[in-house]
Amino acid sequence: MKFELLQERSFLLLLIAVSAAFAWLLLPFFGAVFWGAVLALMFTPLYRRLLRSMRNRRNLAAATTLLLCLVVVILPSAFIAAAFVEQASLVYQDMQTRRLDVAAYIQQIVGALPPWLANLLDRFGLGDLESMQEKLAAGAGQASKVIASQVVNVGQNAFEFLVGLGVMLYLLFFLLRDGGALTKRIDRAIPLSEAHKAHLAGKFATVIRATIKGNVVVAAVQGTLGGLILWFLGVQAALLWGVVMAFLSLLPAVGAAIVWLPVAVYFLLAGAVWKGVVLIAFGVFVIGLVDNVLRPILVGKDTQMPDYLVLISTLGGLALFGINGFVIGPVIAALFMAVWDLFSQAEQSAAA
Repeated sequence: MKFELLQERSFLLLLIAVSAAFAWLLLPFFGAVFWGAVLALMFTPLYRRLLRSMRNRRNLAAATTLLLCLVVVILPSAFIAAAFVEQASLVYQDMQTRRLDVAAYIQQIVGALPPWLANLLDRFGLGDLESMQEKLAAGAGQASKVIASQVVNVGQNAFEFLVGLGVMLYLLFFLLRDGGALTKRIDRAIPLSEAHKAHLAGKFATVIRATIKGNVVVAAVQGTLGGLILWFLGVQAALLWGVVMAFLSLLPAVGAAIVWLPVAVYFLLAGAVWKGVVLIAFGVFVIGLVDNVLRPILVGKDTQMPDYLVLISTLGGLALFGINGFVIGPVIAALFMAVWDLFSQAEQSAAA
């Protein structure tokens, strides 16, 4: 009996060690593996429809799905990212050459403030114009510098990026083609009851689809609308700010208003009243309503977590995992809630 127990523990330790070693082996390609799995989950329904229409020719159906994914998702994302970095670099160069004078804009805004508001700023220690100019200009310059430096990093890491992209596409093809069989093998290996496995797997898939299909689409629409209205009003680097608005739209309670609202206030204080009014009206009644209209249609109210939990988990995911974190964070939070719900149900059943 003791020898059998020792065998079981030894095998468990071996299983943990080998799994940890395999995870460490995949770590350099974590982003590629992660997004390959996410895209496979998103495009599997399309693959299954193509598979039926192509008389179960799995290779052809997987290749067609992969091509559609490349055209619809990957290439447009790459073009937008390249344009974003390019515009950020141009903004940084304009600030360096004084063609974009942040201090002058701040001077114009403060000079247009009513006396009561200027006195209020003085009372809170914010009336030192020179100090505020230096801090804001330095902050804006540092942010632009960080973004512009990515141009150099992209050039230096071009080979690494291409290898990661190749790994992701290669993995995506096989996950589409063999994902069903792989899912069954993983399901058999997990030592949980069938009910628990079904509940956790459903929650996992729901949150990923909700995050990608709902949050990303809503963010893309809000960023596009925001970029277009800024371009129409003559704001420099409208594409750059549109992408920033799209990114901020992923965060509940923050949203795109953190970009368009200060611009609207600047227009009002600088005397361009019609531009400020148009931007506020568009931001409130068009950009702001996109979330309320599209998100319930794309996601569904029953799949959403509380906004405060989405916000905290998204920020935490971004801090720990970078851009991948806007998906990983909510997934971890959803699984946390699901596991504790199962535990609570088990405790209540045992007590009954």
